[in-house]
Amino acid sequence: MNAINEVKKAQRGDKEALLQLIMADKDSYYRLAYSYMRNEADAMDALEDMIVKLYEKIGQLKKEESFYSWSKTILVNQCKLALRKNKRLKPLEDLQEQNKGQIAGLSEYRQVDEQLHLQALMSHLNDDQREAIRLKYYHDLDYGTIAAFTRVSQGTVKSRIFQGLKKLRTLYGRDEDE
Repeated sequence: MNAINEVKKAQRGDKEALLQLIMADKDSYYRLAYSYMRNEADAMDALEDMIVKLYEKIGQLKKEESFYSWSKTILVNQCKLALRKNKRLKPLEDLQEQNKGQIAGLSEYRQVDEQLHLQALMSHLNDDQREAIRLKYYHDLDYGTIAAFTRVSQGTVKSRIFQGLKKLRTLYGRDEDE
């Protein structure tokens, strides 16, 4: 596979090969960084930090086919580190509230209103549940990848998602059997 060859080149110190690998999945990297950082500038900073870290640590990658999950784990860790450094976590509600005035049309307004309601409900979850649910349903990641990102077992990830969804159903006023 071409990506595996690029990973091997990157492991030998080829910076261009590393950049090609990153650019091949740049949208996914950006969405992931943005979901943590909540603004474009901080997301881009986290991506830059990830690239530096990847260049420094590419030799430690044991399986070339694991490059993308490995690199996304590094990106998540860089985001978390930046958030801890800055001691600030911008909730999605703030971002959507800023954009609310820019939306035209009733259906778009309702969509934003529903998103705000969902985010308000999500704020009742603990950080671990909220993170697991976002990674699973906003980024469509599998349990194994989420477990690697968060450094917990797959069972813990499943439990966090199950308990978080159960709490959301209760808060939303729906019966669990629905």
